[in-house]
Amino acid sequence: MTTHNALLGFWAETSLHAGAGGSVEGIDLPIQREAHSGWPCVYGSAVKGALRAKAEDALGKENPSIAFVFGPDTNNASEHAGALLVGDARLLLLPVRSLNSHFKWVTCPALLQRLQRDTERLGIALAFPLPKQPDKEQVLLHQTDGNPLFLEEYRFAAEKADLTALIQVLSRLSGIDEQALGEQLAVVHNDQFSYLSRYATPVAAHIAIDNGKKTVKPGALWYEETLPPETVLYCALSAYGARDGKQSLSAEAVLNCITQDLLGASPYLQVGGNETVGMGWCKVSVTQNQGG
Repeated sequence: MTTHNALLGFWAETSLHAGAGGSVEGIDLPIQREAHSGWPCVYGSAVKGALRAKAEDALGKENPSIAFVFGPDTNNASEHAGALLVGDARLLLLPVRSLNSHFKWVTCPALLQRLQRDTERLGIALAFPLPKQPDKEQVLLHQTDGNPLFLEEYRFAAEKADLTALIQVLSRLSGIDEQALGEQLAVVHNDQFSYLSRYATPVAAHIAIDNGKKTVKPGALWYEETLPPETVLYCALSAYGARDGKQSLSAEAVLNCITQDLLGASPYLQVGGNETVGMGWCKVSVTQNQGG
């Protein structure tokens, strides 16, 4: 069957909490993570739900194209599947505080290699040379004055590298200005990135107030983990023709419902929980395959 593919780049403008549903290591509400790597992610079901919610707000829940694209509602789920395939939102750039600047966008060769594999699978032209794996005590920078770089409490020896092609791809995928990426992009060893992605994410304490007494309710203390603003993730989309038995929408039309009609009108998407306190807002960039 013919498919049309795209990549969605998510540039978080506010903190993002996509909850894992259970406590971990003293954190009552941790974020979603990949089981094998521990890297933060947002599961495809959460991304698909966010897209559907945006479509229903824009078009109304009864609009027939919503059922074609996302599938019927729960009560009628056996009628046919949706035509849109939504992958997990995978981490690409993690903002990490630095003593040298306001923050650095940190990534590693393993994340970039996975991005290469995803673009090849989807037939999307985003070719770039993979940077070498730096030593655990080194960091690759596109711009450096030669001084050591501090990420969190760790000191790295700065090594200058030509990351021009990578910066161009990241800019196209995320919507971030190339100059900003050139100044703030940092590539670390895979193992160092795993540590930072585990322990450099914010964890905030929350309480509940008794409105009558204006005091904290007994036992109402919990800790919540988030992805910080400026985090960059990406998500794969694949579209088939509508599966209602009538083929009322082609694969291209299904994908265009998302990439043009929905996100073209407004490139912002709320992902994860805590919408009422302003969390989860991402600016979305669309990158499509040749001819798409």
